[in-house]
Parts: sequence; C-alpha cells; structure tokens
Amino acid sequence: MRRLILAALLPVLAAAAAPAAAADAIVRVGPPTAAILQAAVVPAGYDTIYVSGQTPPPLNAGAPAGTPVEFGDTKTQTIGIMKKIDAVLKGQGYAMGDVVMMRVYLVGDPAKGGSMDFAGMMEGYKQFFGSADQPNKPARVTMQVAALVAPGMLAEIEVQAAKKK
Repeated sequence: MRRLILAALLPVLAAAAAPAAAADAIVRVGPPTAAILQAAVVPAGYDTIYVSGQTPPPLNAGAPAGTPVEFGDTKTQTIGIMKKIDAVLKGQGYAMGDVVMMRVYLVGDPAKGGSMDFAGMMEGYKQFFGSADQPNKPARVTMQVAALVAPGMLAEIEVQAAKKK
C-alpha cells in the first residue's frame, strides 16, 4: 500500500520540485481555477513566518459575551481575522500574497444547524485570495472543531508565509 501511494505521489512531487529548482521561486501547484493550492513548494533562499491562530475581533464591545452580535457570522469573523493576519504580516514585511499555507478552524454555527459555515468562510476568504488584486492562493485545510477560546467565536485561522530573502 505504501509503495502504491508513493508511486502515485512521485510524478506530482517531481513536477512540483523541478520548476522550483530551475526558477528559484515558490511553485504553486494546482489548477488556476481552484480556490486553494494542491501544494506550495518553497525553495531554499526564502524566509518563512508562522502566524499563530488569530481569532475574530469583537464587533460590539458592549454586546453580551458569546452572542452573534459580539463577533458576527462566519463571513464577518473571517474578514476580521484576515485583516488581523494582514496587519501581522505587513508588520514583518510580508503580504497576503506571500501566504503559502493556511489552517482554518470553524465551529458549528447554531444558525446553520450546528454545521460549519464553509460558504460564509469562503466569501470572506475570496476577498483576500485569488482576486485580481491578489491572485495568489495558499494550500489550505479547513476543519470543524467543537469550540474555540471564547463562546460566539466561529473561526480561527493560522498561516505560514514565505518570501525571497
């Protein structure tokens, strides 16, 4: 079984690694129409930043804790988190286009029957990735978790970014 999996991955890895060595640039693997990458190959000579999981900023400090009014829906929370990530990256000389990997943690939304609001997250995500202004997209994993650090939080996002030294 391991040989079969490795054999299936070798052409993908070889195709991704060859251009990276030749071009000395990040190789973004996957169809251009996809919302995320299949893989990102970061060659030697790049600096990397690891941004810790960011949670949404409160929208209304006077709202009762843990209510939708305090943090907003998944789309609103995603946009707020992405703005926080953008600020962290800019503070270190990076940009959203440098993001190569993203992990998204979503809590089941009570308004969606306890299921994560993937569509809402994607609406917020698309404002920062894969647009005409910023066409780069990261590799990404999205998962539903039981809870985050505070009631009412529906999203937490962490990223890794890389840029040429």
